[in-house]
Amino acid sequence: MPMKRLFILLLMLPLWVVSCSDDEDILPEQQKKIESFMRNTLRLVDEEELDEGSRLPFYTRMAGRSVYRYINEEDYYNPERENFPEVTSSSKVSLTFRNYVFEGKKISGIPDGGITEDNIQSVTPPFYTNDPAFEEYMYMVGLTPGVWKFEPLVIDMRRPHILKGVAVALKGCRQGDAVQVYMTYDMAYGDDENIYMVPKESPVAVFLEVMKVE
Repeated sequence: MPMKRLFILLLMLPLWVVSCSDDEDILPEQQKKIESFMRNTLRLVDEEELDEGSRLPFYTRMAGRSVYRYINEEDYYNPERENFPEVTSSSKVSLTFRNYVFEGKKISGIPDGGITEDNIQSVTPPFYTNDPAFEEYMYMVGLTPGVWKFEPLVIDMRRPHILKGVAVALKGCRQGDAVQVYMTYDMAYGDDENIYMVPKESPVAVFLEVMKVE
């Protein structure tokens, strides 16, 4: 399969991909791992535990306990946020994204000031991204120019041919939000063994910037 087509599949995998694994322990283990990470590493509060009027950073459980969403608190508590367009089931959304295999560790982006030979090892490499901040990084680690596109991805929420976990998490977000989405394998690539750089039945993290909502 041509490399360009392969990378596109990493985010644009159809929604009908589902798990048929016989290992009933995987989902509970992944849910526990993600929830522990949200609480103990990111220091977030479960939205259901927030006191009225609280402005603490929090995460939201979605699709049962299979999708976990964190909207940057500076964005969420922005007093102007309610005036920004909201993502609904009929919206057209433009976004940048970074896809990671979730390993229970904090994910580090590009350091302030940009990428250099001295700090490149501190960056957590996404397995796929269209984030322009990562363009130089990808070339520095040897990605062939032309394979990756660093322009916003436009999604029609009426036909969101993207990871199920991303489609679920986008609803309710607003233009300008920076969002982290953590999902169990059944909401990502299922038990497919043929996804490049993504081990079978892996939980996935996707970092999003909601650029525009129409």
